[in-house]
Amino acid sequence: MEPLNEPPAAPRVPGLKKVRRAEPEKRPVSGNHSDYDYTNFFSGSGDDPFDLLGPFDDWFTEARPAGYYLFGQAMQTRPQTRVDIIESKENTRLEDLINFASYNYLGLSYHPEVIQASVEATRKYGCGSAGSPILSGTLDLHEELADKIATFKKLESALLFPTGYSANLGVIAGIMRAGDLVVADQFAHASIVDAIILSKAKTRFFRHNDAHDLERKLARFSGKKLVVVEGVYSMDGDVANLGDIVEVSKRHNARVMIDEAHSAFLYGENGRGVAEHFGVEDQVDIHLGTFSKSLGAMGGYVAGSKKLINYLRGFARPRVFSCALAPGVVAGLIRALEIAQSDRSLRERMWRNVDFAQAKLRGADIDVGDSTSQVIPVMIRDDVRIFRLAEELIHEGVYVNPVRYPAVGKHRSRFRISISAAHSEQELAEGCEIITRVLKRHGLGLCHKRATYSASR
Repeated sequence: MEPLNEPPAAPRVPGLKKVRRAEPEKRPVSGNHSDYDYTNFFSGSGDDPFDLLGPFDDWFTEARPAGYYLFGQAMQTRPQTRVDIIESKENTRLEDLINFASYNYLGLSYHPEVIQASVEATRKYGCGSAGSPILSGTLDLHEELADKIATFKKLESALLFPTGYSANLGVIAGIMRAGDLVVADQFAHASIVDAIILSKAKTRFFRHNDAHDLERKLARFSGKKLVVVEGVYSMDGDVANLGDIVEVSKRHNARVMIDEAHSAFLYGENGRGVAEHFGVEDQVDIHLGTFSKSLGAMGGYVAGSKKLINYLRGFARPRVFSCALAPGVVAGLIRALEIAQSDRSLRERMWRNVDFAQAKLRGADIDVGDSTSQVIPVMIRDDVRIFRLAEELIHEGVYVNPVRYPAVGKHRSRFRISISAAHSEQELAEGCEIITRVLKRHGLGLCHKRATYSASR
């Protein structure tokens, strides 16, 4: 892999104060906002759908500066290993933060060859595709990327989507109907849950990674059945128990779909994902993934038989009724995929970094759950205090996002660390030390007994 070019200095924004670090003790956080959260504003009485807006706005006016401002803060650099952001609470610029928040697992988002391919395609084709894929939006670039994905996955055909979210919606709602049954892992991504709702199929959730519970759910139903799991679970970082899940599903004549958003291009001998890792690629019926994680861009895909893909061309509504991916994005993805396939050192480097970070955190007795992947949760389980911790982390030099309801269940709040091949060992060591220091200052996020780490890839 070529050395990554240093980006130009980010432009200064008028009115912003330049701040490198601030003392966390000087940043009090209100506690009144904690009486409510998003669950209190999901529904309400009244005849006007806008009746909820006033009460929500009153609450959010206080809740935002007390912690919710930490979401969606503007980054002023590439999603590299050190970033500058605009801290929106006080309109300040925080510089040189160690970035544990961006996916970009292989560091390909800003790879020089990826950028060059994207620039050249934009010059040739323009900014956008200017049409739905089934009308005028399909370019030769889209067909090339879809063919390369199918070849990479060793499957007959593939279909592109604007996002991974829309891919899940399009596939599940595209093939399942009212009266059918979808059984998903209880930790399934929101896009999977929303897709099941959209399909109007009957819904069952089995206990996380529990093939015995899955069997109980499948045994009670006769009819069309689809089992949906993820390769790596996005909030816990653990790997699907795919071998047992596939075996149970096939015994009950259920089709199997795997969302490899956080595992494709990383797991398996050739990087094809968790299905390859477990040797069950030919027993999984639907292979789905995203381009926003390992390849560092955007979009989603589904791969499988030609018959499946041909059917979805007409019935995957989020694709049919969305504009096709921009040509610059597609060209960048083609080059990123080629690099990911040809340069095994990227995966090897990322896994060395994963082992290093896992060892640092676990060695300090930090509770990282059952993670064995590049997704490392730092378990806090305190929906109010996680905001204070996030403030201290960001002002002491680590950019990592707090995760709480609705992304996870209430009182299951955590930080989610994303490890990249581009991180240096020094950055990982410094970032883990800051996290450990802040958490121990508050007596949070600590294991009562030291966990063991066994990588699965």
